[in-house]
Amino acid sequence: MANLVLLKKSMEDLEEDSVLAIMREIMNDGGGEAFRAMEICQAGMETVGNRFEEGEYFVGDLIFAGEMMTSAMEIIAPALKSGDGKNAGKLILCTVKDDLHDIGKNIVKAMLQAAGFDVVDLGIDASPSSIVDTAREQGISIIALSGVLTLSLDSMEKTIKAFKEAGMRDKVKIIIGGNPVSEEACKAIGADDWGHSPLKAVQACRNWSRV
Repeated sequence: MANLVLLKKSMEDLEEDSVLAIMREIMNDGGGEAFRAMEICQAGMETVGNRFEEGEYFVGDLIFAGEMMTSAMEIIAPALKSGDGKNAGKLILCTVKDDLHDIGKNIVKAMLQAAGFDVVDLGIDASPSSIVDTAREQGISIIALSGVLTLSLDSMEKTIKAFKEAGMRDKVKIIIGGNPVSEEACKAIGADDWGHSPLKAVQACRNWSRV
């Protein structure tokens, strides 16, 4: 059985070889602990973020941690897909207009893909019109908006308004994520859900994809 305690410590300490070895062990054992491993990796990433805030880790460490998380999710992806083997659905993911941060977005992307979603990644600095146009053209009903800067809340609100103006707001579910989001912000700008945790985003999108 995989050592999940060691997995968390390895994520926190940026020990990539150990993390990936444990993920492979989980898959060799049948993948039954995949979802728990995903939760533990997220908890480890939160510690990495805290160490960055405290000055123990630097930007390069954050980037490395994000890449390590992506590699870990790729290994256990087959065990996280829906039981019937079908794709969980398509969604749009992006960092909103005027925000150029993508580490958090990329981690969420890796976890969503591991959960079986077809992620249309619009990258960083995504304008409201590009998001709405993509949703309309590809028939996508789940939208995940990411932001790190406080001003990204304004861009998220403008994106939601753009969906309203296009007559599409009742046809999509929108989740916002990142440092500045909160329950109050979610209600104020009219999003359907919010979260600081990539796991929360995965859970919300999975619930919406079943509707």
